[in-house]
Amino acid sequence: MPVFQSLLQVKAERGGGFLLLIDPDRADGNTLPSLTEAARDCGVDAILVGTSLSTHGNFHRVVRQVKAHTDLPVIIFPGSHSQITPDADAILFTSLLSGRNPQFLIDEQVRGAPMIKEYGIEAIATGYLLIASGRYTSVQYMSNTLPIPSDKPDIVCAHALAAQYLGMSTVFLEAGSGAEYAVPDHVIDAVARYIDLPLIIGGGIRTPEEVDAKISAGASLVVVGDHFEKNSNDLNRLREFTVAAHPTERIPV
Repeated sequence: MPVFQSLLQVKAERGGGFLLLIDPDRADGNTLPSLTEAARDCGVDAILVGTSLSTHGNFHRVVRQVKAHTDLPVIIFPGSHSQITPDADAILFTSLLSGRNPQFLIDEQVRGAPMIKEYGIEAIATGYLLIASGRYTSVQYMSNTLPIPSDKPDIVCAHALAAQYLGMSTVFLEAGSGAEYAVPDHVIDAVARYIDLPLIIGGGIRTPEEVDAKISAGASLVVVGDHFEKNSNDLNRLREFTVAAHPTERIPV
């Protein structure tokens, strides 16, 4: 089954999905195997590997290492076409629709498309929308674009609808790694009601309660990475995050 189809099935059966994001620049090669094994054991639905800027030149190695220690889908969340590797199962083929920088609207996509075809990676067409998060984030700096104000849900909805009409498979609402606050629930609710595509929500999510709130607001998939990078001792709580993303599987109290 294609990776994206399997994630939609997870959403249908479990009420939502949880994606663990691994940043290759912050990944510890010694603890990476235990992290990926914990992801599998705790109910993570897929692993994203991505970074705004690969400074250590180990992106491909980290993807291979993650893939070697898990049978979960491994999906590239690329900052540029240089982060495309044949070892992944799929790639979020993103276009930064919230910005007006042609490099991330189409240039990187043109450079990366032939590589994706050659490697046989599943491409998941993704409308990528950066939402203001109270902090100047890495993705904002590296993309040289302005985020959509978080108090302007009508603008977010218009961009998301454009993604749908362009034929994309999903919309990713992103606050950015290390965001001060996550994409507001009222924005998620507005977009979920306005378009017919599944929503991926990431950035600034630090607790299981926030995961639950994003799913309840209309998210199909929730992405968390920065929290576990900064709190490596918190892996015992990873299951709490995945349970929060799977509301139909909770045992009634």
